[in-house]
Amino acid sequence: MEVILYIAALIAAIAFLVLCISIGMTLFSLKNILNSIAGTAAGIEKQMEGITRETTSLLEKTNLLADDFAQKSEKLNTVVDAVQNIGTSVNGLNNSINHISTSIANEVNKNEEKIAQVVQWGNVAIELAEKWKHRKTSK
Repeated sequence: MEVILYIAALIAAIAFLVLCISIGMTLFSLKNILNSIAGTAAGIEKQMEGITRETTSLLEKTNLLADDFAQKSEKLNTVVDAVQNIGTSVNGLNNSINHISTSIANEVNKNEEKIAQVVQWGNVAIELAEKWKHRKTSK
């Protein structure tokens, strides 16, 4: 029975050796995988540095464009104000012209009879002048 005990111990020792070898091989493979991951991470880090530089440059250009846009917007506001003032002036001029036209029309209506009399007297004066001229030529 002692022999069986030694054989069992030998089998256990061999099994433990196989286990240690397989764990060692697994750890060695894991080391290679981790080294590959570290290389990939370093490559990603370099790419991220490039992306960061480009992003910073893009943000600077965007800020410059935003400032330029703000300046041009302010200039455009002055133009819009000027156009609005011109519109107000034109409206005032139209109101003045309408007021004058209304005043003239009212005065013409008030003096309609006087104008008709002036026209009649003008016609009489023209007829008298023609008769006078006709008499002078006939003499």
